[in-house]
Amino acid sequence: MNLNWKRCGRMEAMDGWVRGEATRDANGKIMDLRGAAQEITQRKLTENTLRESKVFLDNLNDIAYMADTQGNLTWVNAAIEKIAGFAPEAVIGKPFLPFFIEEDHASLIEVYKRTLGGESSENILTITSGKTCHFTSLPRRNITGDIIGTFGIARDITENRRTEQALKESEDRLRKAQKVARIGNWEYDIPTGKVWGSEEAFRIYGIERKTPFLPLDEVESCIIEAKRVNQSLMDLITKKVAYDIEFEINPVNGDGVTVIHSIAELACDASGNPVKVLGVIQDITESKAKEKDRHKLHAQLQQAQKMESVGRLAGGVAHDFNNMLGVILGHTEMAMDQMDSSHLFFLNLQEIQNAARRSADLTHQLLAFARKQTVSPKVLDLNKMVDGMLNMLLRLIGEDIDLVWLPGKKLWPVNIDPSQIDQIMANLCVNARDAIAGVGKLTIETGICTFDDAYCDVHQGFIPGEYVFLAVSDNGSGMDAETQAKIFEPFFTTKGVDKGTGLGLSTVYGIVKQNNGFINVYSEPGQGTTFKIYLPRHTGSADQTHPKNPQAPISHGNKTILLVEDEPAILNLTTIMLQRLGYTVLAASTPGEAIRLAREHMGKIDLLMTDVVMPEMNGRDLARNLLSLNPSLKRLFMSGYTANVIAHHGVLDEGVHFIQKPFSKKDLADSVKKVLEE
Repeated sequence: MNLNWKRCGRMEAMDGWVRGEATRDANGKIMDLRGAAQEITQRKLTENTLRESKVFLDNLNDIAYMADTQGNLTWVNAAIEKIAGFAPEAVIGKPFLPFFIEEDHASLIEVYKRTLGGESSENILTITSGKTCHFTSLPRRNITGDIIGTFGIARDITENRRTEQALKESEDRLRKAQKVARIGNWEYDIPTGKVWGSEEAFRIYGIERKTPFLPLDEVESCIIEAKRVNQSLMDLITKKVAYDIEFEINPVNGDGVTVIHSIAELACDASGNPVKVLGVIQDITESKAKEKDRHKLHAQLQQAQKMESVGRLAGGVAHDFNNMLGVILGHTEMAMDQMDSSHLFFLNLQEIQNAARRSADLTHQLLAFARKQTVSPKVLDLNKMVDGMLNMLLRLIGEDIDLVWLPGKKLWPVNIDPSQIDQIMANLCVNARDAIAGVGKLTIETGICTFDDAYCDVHQGFIPGEYVFLAVSDNGSGMDAETQAKIFEPFFTTKGVDKGTGLGLSTVYGIVKQNNGFINVYSEPGQGTTFKIYLPRHTGSADQTHPKNPQAPISHGNKTILLVEDEPAILNLTTIMLQRLGYTVLAASTPGEAIRLAREHMGKIDLLMTDVVMPEMNGRDLARNLLSLNPSLKRLFMSGYTANVIAHHGVLDEGVHFIQKPFSKKDLADSVKKVLEE
């Protein structure tokens, strides 16, 4: 008789099963028993473990799954519904590949093959629900060790990836912002004595970032004033005194930079002992340079405004003073014409005339500085102009000074009034002569140069273009920086009383500016001085300059002149001078009166001679009105300065005639004759 296996219970902490046979007699009485017992403790433990693991895996927030060797899912926990959106029973027995996005299929198949080959792997894959998961895949074996499929865990890391991406983007933005702002952050760990620096912080120091942490002394080796900076850091640590310090560093590679070191925070341990210093470093080299440029530009603006204000004052005074000088010179000249040169008062009148002429020269210099003198520019060769002046300059500087003339080759032409070159050379050479004590040397040089945008960006006041330069150098006493800052101001002079007017260099300055050029001075005390003038290149050809012919005798005219002048004394004087020259004069004190006289006059009016600035109407508009009545009317303008009424920035248009006040009878006769004969 056979008996089935039956549980025999726990004996000595073991689970087991028994099976046996009994031999019975004819009456059914058991004669003997034969059987066997089997221990199943490990199996029971394994079953219990699997049962507990399944409960654990079913309640896991991550997807747990098993698949066979064909890639079909054999089991999956409940988390798949929350993460992938599929119920577990809906995916059992189906291949796992369609549950992943197509872009991941190739790598997924390769990974699955490796797992079936006995390798474990980890991968980041995206499932069709759009979630990104971290997969851990292991080979699954049977009792004999054969691989029968795979087992894996998939953790949803979508939010983690988003957070990581946001953090990366934030770090990138911070890094870019630090690079643009040239600001880096750093931390000094007091116990280890090491400095951590951001990418921009180490870039400012010029240190190649092989590691995020560097010894403090390696960082300090770049600092010019390391001792002062280190002392500030120690004061912060020991005395808890915050600092914001500016200093210079010499990067390992590159030019020196200026930085600001600031403390953001001092971290302490639970006992209050400082353990870490947090701060920022900012490269302010460029901003310091810009600040310096701003200060320089501000100073230049102030200087320009001051010069402009002085120029306006000088121009206004010169204009009014010229009118008075014109009266003085005119009446003096007429009185001398009526008096024998042997007369007792003739010498007195001559002294008055000389003083008035010197005063007129001063007003002309003021007008030159104010850029209100009227000029008639001509295209000329600067070398020829200077060469023609050498004899005059030699007499001007004296025999003790050696004059060296170095003309540049293939000089470009310039467009400037020749008389202005005379003024420039005379003033600069007189200044050089006065700066040389005894024997010395004066060098005049010309040449050409071109300034591009890059050069002008770092040299304030320079304008890109092609220029002809004129340099006048001496080996005299030189000047300090304070003197150089004032030399172009009117009436500033370092010469003794009665030895200079202080208008020479201001005249040169005004002439150069009026011709759209610029002037530089280079000087050191005891090392001499060089004035270098740059005039714009003229693209046309140079005019042929001819020596001046001797003045022809004054000839009297027989023409009719309409004279318009609002200053009664000037009107009266000029009328008398013109009448003595033989002209018929119609005198008017206002533009309105001039128009009336022109309409009422029965004869021909040959010339309009008018002041530029008057009440009611300026001279240019008056001329336009009268031209409508008499298209052939010739015009001669007169003024102490032009005020841009008939000239553009003081430069006369072609065909416009002008006489500068004050003028002599000879100047008047020549100008009127020249206009009438055109």
